[in-house]
Amino acid sequence: MMRRASSLAGVLFALGASVSMAAPRAPQALPEDWYPESVAIGADGSFYIGSWRQGAIARLKPAVASKAEVLVKPGANGLANAQGVLVDAKHRALWVCSGNSGFTTTPQTPSALKRYDLTTGAPRASYRMPDQGYCNDLAQDARGNIYVTDSYHPRVLRLAPGTSAFTVWKEDSALTGSGPYPGLNGIAIDGGREVYVSLVAAASYLLRIDLRTDGQAGEVTRIEAPRTMKNVDAIRAWRPGRLVLFESNAFGDKPYGGQITVARIEGSKLDLLTVVTGLNDPSSGAVLDDRVYFIESKYGLLTKRRDEDGPVPTGVPFDIQSRALPRD
Repeated sequence: MMRRASSLAGVLFALGASVSMAAPRAPQALPEDWYPESVAIGADGSFYIGSWRQGAIARLKPAVASKAEVLVKPGANGLANAQGVLVDAKHRALWVCSGNSGFTTTPQTPSALKRYDLTTGAPRASYRMPDQGYCNDLAQDARGNIYVTDSYHPRVLRLAPGTSAFTVWKEDSALTGSGPYPGLNGIAIDGGREVYVSLVAAASYLLRIDLRTDGQAGEVTRIEAPRTMKNVDAIRAWRPGRLVLFESNAFGDKPYGGQITVARIEGSKLDLLTVVTGLNDPSSGAVLDDRVYFIESKYGLLTKRRDEDGPVPTGVPFDIQSRALPRD
């Protein structure tokens, strides 16, 4: 919500091939009242799903596909609104953005990037966002650097391996959006050379930041789309020059206006093909080979409730669904 080099691309392709047979295609149930925000997939085909309401992380193992286990307990290591989730198999780490938007069953804490043990879920570290920023989503490059979008500031932060604090990787007025959250939302790295980010606000473009060979940030370029996209909550790099966009419609008037779209990058323009429609806040997902796995966050049950509506309903079901992506 408010939410690699060519050799690395080969590694990612091989990873996708190795786990795609294990990943289930039928909808997989998540814990009740989970209100998921982000999804990541491990090398063994396990899904890791953050809960925006419970401040926790669930794991769905391919061998136990009928039931998800809670790997990171609610509020562990100060986790509040679980936002972006990233699996770092090389370092046996699970990275999670923790927000402070409210609507949680756990205490609110300053926004931070959290690290947990990938196997046990045990807390390992916490990196507080500078300047009261908001940790929304994250991506990792071939060198192990973690890039984080800040929803309160027009910038991307970076956490280098072995360091204890963020540095500003790119801050630019071109990364500014409208509304109460003027910063960034989704992020993905395409081919190890280009970083793509989206605004929190609905926009008719994505933003591309060149990732130079020395690791520094280059210029910001607007990549124009043929229409206004419905709040691109997450971005996933699929193939070179192909992105999958999760348009959550988080600030739309209707609960089933979300959709999932494939974006073909043609220079400074996007060619869009929507592959799933009629979704209730599809804030994130993951791609394996030619299939997208996604969630419906159903945020409106929390954010649009009025005092006279009574307490938040219990027993709300959530799941992971999937669809085939076009092969061309």
